[in-house]
Amino acid sequence: MTSWTGRTAAEMAAAVREGRVTPREVVAEHLERIEALDGRVGAFRTVRTEAALAEADEVAGRADLAGLPLAGVPVAVKDNLAVRGESTRNGSAATPRTPVGDDHVTVARLRAAGAVVVGLTNVPELCVFGTTDGVHGIARNPWDTSRTTGGSSGGSAAAVAAGLVPLALGNDGMGSLRIPAANCGLLGLKPGFGVVPADIGNGDWFGMSENGPLATTVEDTRLMFGVLAGTDTGRPSDVAPSAPRIALSVRSPLVGVSVTRPYADAARRAAGLLTGAGLTVRPADPPYPVWLGTTSLAHWTAGTAVDAEGLDPKLLTRRTRMHAAVGRRFVKGVRTGDRRERLRLRLEPFFAEHDVLLTPALARRGPAAANWHERGWLRNLLVNTACSPLTPPWNLTGWPAMSVPFGTLPSGAPCAVQLVGRPGSEQRLLEVAGRLEELHPWRRTAPLG
Repeated sequence: MTSWTGRTAAEMAAAVREGRVTPREVVAEHLERIEALDGRVGAFRTVRTEAALAEADEVAGRADLAGLPLAGVPVAVKDNLAVRGESTRNGSAATPRTPVGDDHVTVARLRAAGAVVVGLTNVPELCVFGTTDGVHGIARNPWDTSRTTGGSSGGSAAAVAAGLVPLALGNDGMGSLRIPAANCGLLGLKPGFGVVPADIGNGDWFGMSENGPLATTVEDTRLMFGVLAGTDTGRPSDVAPSAPRIALSVRSPLVGVSVTRPYADAARRAAGLLTGAGLTVRPADPPYPVWLGTTSLAHWTAGTAVDAEGLDPKLLTRRTRMHAAVGRRFVKGVRTGDRRERLRLRLEPFFAEHDVLLTPALARRGPAAANWHERGWLRNLLVNTACSPLTPPWNLTGWPAMSVPFGTLPSGAPCAVQLVGRPGSEQRLLEVAGRLEELHPWRRTAPLG
């Protein structure tokens, strides 16, 4: 009997379209794996067992089955995006338990493409922090369950890395796709502003948050991205783009936060492989401003302040309450967008000279999987900033960025690099990621059994 868990989404969809397997068989096998393993991983807040099987049967009966790009593919959805018939808890006890009536537009696009939503994944409260834990549980890294997945799309990353689903939907406001992707050995693509519908929370964190895919291969990332974008954007171009000019930088954008040697070395090795393959790579640091750290903090906290409006503060955890309280003083200034525009203008000349920026994805490993939501705000702030100083600039600019697996850390955990491009360069980033995948293949899922 053929096993479908651990296969790529592209393989599953092709088999369903060709009649070699039914959507129910594919979905049922993944639901069995979720039941067997998620107690160790904590990826899901809720699993839609009966609903998913019924929806798989609906996919099997569709007249357009043979043309569905995600025919019968099980997907997980981050618990800050609406899935009809389910509540959207956003990692909090303060949010309503009432089921929603309509899918978020990205969920609707996945369903239209033939995907089956098997569950909603765990997030930190209001998707604020880079560790996924809270009142609904702790999401653990399948490669080392003593460690966090990262956040805030941590449950979605855990689900894919554990082979519970081949694809998951997440979003990224300060690195929330790229951080857990890097920790869990996945690809996480944050599209540029406006490429994929956002509609996340109360104002998309002033336009910084973007929905995007988590996947194990470049092919699957491209496939899901095309569906989410609602165009042919995710398909490989018939005309190969010109060879990209790639800049390598291992410098931290934030003053006082260093990048540890394993992550810096991974970026250098990736640059060496690309150079050996004939691409042009040269060391060059973007002109990050000294005020980038304070600007990032202002936007991060202000976004939380807006999302917390109307929620009972007594039901919020203390780190969230403090984060929102700090952010309220910044909301008015952040809304102007002045600092974001200044940052774009400062960085545009660099990206006129370079098509792609290659950096480490993280500065250090994610911390222990623990109840960080019960700890103080400052401790959370310092831990989060120390791990992921390289992701926020690209939310502030609104430019595309992605995390790409690359090798392992001395502990055996996945390591990763980050690719960044100018607006509209998602396809180019996927092409460079594809070269890295060819030159340095990675193991797709964690060995959980």
